[in-house]
Amino acid sequence: MTNWTVKDIRDAVNARETSAQEITAESLRRIDATDSEIGAFLEVFRDSAMLSAVEVDARIKAGESLPLAGVPIAVKDNILVAGHIASAGSKMLEHYTASYSATVIKRLQSAGAIIIGRTNMDEFAFGSSTETSAFQVTK
Repeated sequence: MTNWTVKDIRDAVNARETSAQEITAESLRRIDATDSEIGAFLEVFRDSAMLSAVEVDARIKAGESLPLAGVPIAVKDNILVAGHIASAGSKMLEHYTASYSATVIKRLQSAGAIIIGRTNMDEFAFGSSTETSAFQVTK
């Protein structure tokens, strides 16, 4: 599973050769093993990601074919995911919790994608290197 493409994951989950839960668990293991050095994630959505994976597997078992079945997706810190912080890389918003999910998140989830966490960014997206993030610089 290490070098699978989006298409590989989608096809394998839809064919029930693997499960969204297995893909998600592997993604979480890889984040745990590498992100302390990379610093890409500000928050990993472990619980909600695994719950989403269970839901995707149930949809597949019920006969649905999903265009992003089981594909793990990380989103920048300025995209709202209900129940999670969206700080836009700023200390000013470090405790802001989204009360709803952005349309892009709803569409990704509807297509079977698993939202796995929020990633670092320059404060309010003013830059591209994360050097102006209020939290950390990503390697």
